[in-house]
Amino acid sequence: MLQRLQSVVPPRADIDVAEAMGPAIELIEDVRVRGERALLEQAERFDRVRPSTIRVPQTVIDAAAEALESRVRRAIEQTIDRVRRASEAQVPPPAMTHFGRGASVEQRWVPVERVGLYVPGGKAVYPSSVIMNVVAAQAAGVDQIAVTSPPQAEHEGWPHPTILATCALLGVREVYAMGGAGAIGALAYGVESTRLRPVDVITGPGNVFVAAAKRAVAGRVGIDAEAGPTEILVIADSSANADFVARDLISQAEHDELAGSVLVTDSERLADDVEAAIERIVPGCKHEQRIRAALTGRQSAIVLVDDIVEGIAISNAYAPEHLQIMVEAPEAVVEKIVNAGVVFVGDDAPVALGDYAAGSNHVLPTGGTARFAAGLNASVFLRAQQVVRYSRDGLSTVRESIETLAIEEDLPAHGTAVTARFED
Repeated sequence: MLQRLQSVVPPRADIDVAEAMGPAIELIEDVRVRGERALLEQAERFDRVRPSTIRVPQTVIDAAAEALESRVRRAIEQTIDRVRRASEAQVPPPAMTHFGRGASVEQRWVPVERVGLYVPGGKAVYPSSVIMNVVAAQAAGVDQIAVTSPPQAEHEGWPHPTILATCALLGVREVYAMGGAGAIGALAYGVESTRLRPVDVITGPGNVFVAAAKRAVAGRVGIDAEAGPTEILVIADSSANADFVARDLISQAEHDELAGSVLVTDSERLADDVEAAIERIVPGCKHEQRIRAALTGRQSAIVLVDDIVEGIAISNAYAPEHLQIMVEAPEAVVEKIVNAGVVFVGDDAPVALGDYAAGSNHVLPTGGTARFAAGLNASVFLRAQQVVRYSRDGLSTVRESIETLAIEEDLPAHGTAVTARFED
């Protein structure tokens, strides 16, 4: 089922966000001009339902929480607790630098005031994405949080009840039934009739049109990343459990027909055993056709390498969203990993663990952007702010340097702004 490659970096699915920019900008502009009317029409067009209102009433949110099955509630609450503890550890402490008496610079981290968090609909229900986005923002200290998720025809035009219930458990009261590029535009520009004020930062995964919309509004608001199809790369040697490897590749293929599932191994026998396990397991899967499409796509492969050192080099060049290490000495491999959204170490740390209850965040850089980008974390909602405190004595210690550099840069008023403070 999986193509086999020899010692090469595997290709990714053909997705061009630029091609979606035109339609995305049209939808955003429509929302900017016509507001709620445009959003309701877009819901009818793309989601096959027209919500009675874009903002979800609090009574609907509360009812969803009350109806939530106790087993699901416990799973959500445990995930919230673990993600919150890990997210709070990401907030940098303030730092003070002293340059002598009366001269200091404080480095502090200030949260943005208002964020918009996008939770996708479509092929699956993602309460876990609500948790990942909301908890990271809350850990950063954000006061105002707006969550948006596409309306569902099966649920009277509201987002899925489990999405709403998760918002309730997190204390989020501002929830909107809107999806796609139009929702991103609404968060960026606001919709007066629904009391939706513009946000400062937008985060959350979505399809190619959501990614294009985020690119279009970047600069007006901050964004986390342009999320693409999910991907997993497994580095495994002959000691790996072939059944585990197969199931982990399948788990990510279950997300989307364009999902990438890649095994990099120096063991041809393991490659054969994983192939056999996939052929055995896939026919019993609920989303068999979706999984088959993903695993037979150009973006999925078994890459045979001469040794694990070469496998590490290929992984670093590929820069996977999820990297799973299943080798005899995994920590030695971890030390050499440079580019990866998140790293899962050992046979008992599957990627599915990170999708839910590991405590790590599952909103991660895709498409090779792990070379320069990080996964969603509290710092996305924070701004580094410097506070400068100098007395007259402190200023005197750098007076000459300031006056000299001001003359060198032909900005004399800079220098005299300092000189004047020492004149009687």
